[in-house]
Amino acid sequence: MDYQAASLALKRSFLFSSISDEDMSDLLANAEEKSYTTGEYFFWEGGAPDSFFLLISGRVKVIKHGSQGRETVVAFFRPGEIFGEVAVLEDKPYPASAIALEDSMALSIDRQVFHEFIRRHPGVALAMVGLLSARLREAQSRLHDLAGERVEQRLSRTLDRLASKLGPELPFTRQDLADMSGTTLETAVRFLSRLKQDGIISSGRGLVVIQDRLRLKRLTEDPSSG
Repeated sequence: MDYQAASLALKRSFLFSSISDEDMSDLLANAEEKSYTTGEYFFWEGGAPDSFFLLISGRVKVIKHGSQGRETVVAFFRPGEIFGEVAVLEDKPYPASAIALEDSMALSIDRQVFHEFIRRHPGVALAMVGLLSARLREAQSRLHDLAGERVEQRLSRTLDRLASKLGPELPFTRQDLADMSGTTLETAVRFLSRLKQDGIISSGRGLVVIQDRLRLKRLTEDPSSG
């Protein structure tokens, strides 16, 4: 294990940022470092929640599998963030699948190890409550956006939110962006084509690149201002 990289990831994490160096060493001694290639799954929807993950490097997306085989992106994570923890806490199957967007490294933390750790460190348990509350607020905000905004604003906000978290190069298809914005593929294609013509984005196969973040931000408030 690369202890330096793993320690930095733990310190970057909201969940573990306050633990002592001694406790960090104890946690690392009971965690497993794993590597994943682009497209490889960390876990599958419906699988047993044996562990959750702290991302050290790379990027991860979480997807739901529809009844007709279609995939919908529901979340994405960058280094220092954890994922899969809700299933571990509830001891219920993973509600979605996690897949590497690029070659990635992660710490796999066993469910029983984590349960023992939070018993000894109630501050981590409180941090977990805060983390879950923040994710609930984000989900509520996204639902509000879906219910109350024009389609162009929803698509702009989706792109802006993704860029804030993943950087200007977004490895998502037009269908992914349509699903995350609560609109149809046809509508997403038309709007993305307009953004491309205006020089706000460029795009390739399965990739959207933000070229003008300032103009994109303006569109999140007023779709006619681009």
